Amino acid sequence: MTELTHFNQHGEAHMVDVGAKAITERTAITEGFIRMQPETLRLIINGAHKKGDVLGVARIAGIMASKRSADLIPLCHPLALTHVDIKLEPDESASGVWCQTTVKTSGKTGVEIESFCATQITLLTIYDMCKAIDRGMVIESVRLLEKAGGKSGHWQQTCSKLSTV
Repeated sequence: MTELTHFNQHGEAHMVDVGAKAITERTAITEGFIRMQPETLRLIINGAHKKGDVLGVARIAGIMASKRSADLIPLCHPLALTHVDIKLEPDESASGVWCQTTVKTSGKTGVEIESFCATQITLLTIYDMCKAIDRGMVIESVRLLEKAGGKSGHWQQTCSKLSTV
């Protein structure tokens, strides 16, 4: 295991200096799931929710969140993102919605946090829009699927629910 880089030699939190790092293409892919009552999912799928297009609003919220990650995570570097893609797939057999987010940049540090923020806020927006009819929804299974670029290279999870989406 490598050492934690957000602490200096005195154990104090600090922002990592990435100035000497090479600019490379960086990609991160995350996924997550929100479980809900079957009736709630039917409203979303049929576009019958009185608040409107739940998945469309959630997707926009996730894109916005990816761009605001440095405002939320204290030691996260602000990045100029080059691409954010959020795929949402209703899953009737599991009674919920899968979210998969891909974030890209050309930079000196990775975009995992931006991808995680987008996935979490997308799912949280679904919760927010549907909480009046289903307060028991559960956000779960949020994880990093893949990261590429930089000195540490490529890393990939062995399986993904939305790998074919």
